[in-house]
Amino acid sequence: MCLGLPMRVTQALGNAAWCERRGERALIDLTLVGEQPVGAWLLVHRGAAREQLTPQAAVQIDAALDALSAALTGDTASVDAAFADLVEHAPELPSHLRAGKP
Repeated sequence: MCLGLPMRVTQALGNAAWCERRGERALIDLTLVGEQPVGAWLLVHRGAAREQLTPQAAVQIDAALDALSAALTGDTASVDAAFADLVEHAPELPSHLRAGKP
């Protein structure tokens, strides 16, 4: 399984940028997303930005990653809290996976 981490651009350098996440700083390749302004949020995997994120999406991804960490320690209450946005918009199974379908 591959995980992307949300990171915020703190210094733009053309095809690369210094980005931060929770106090960690890294030089990130921007080849796939193009030049980014300071303050932009990016989904980063293995030192390269894969896509641009909205600030809201960055918060949701961080919450999901926190929930994964909590689940690994048996903290199910934190898992439920991390996915509070799904209470209003509960995901549905595709029709071919719903009960009663062959």
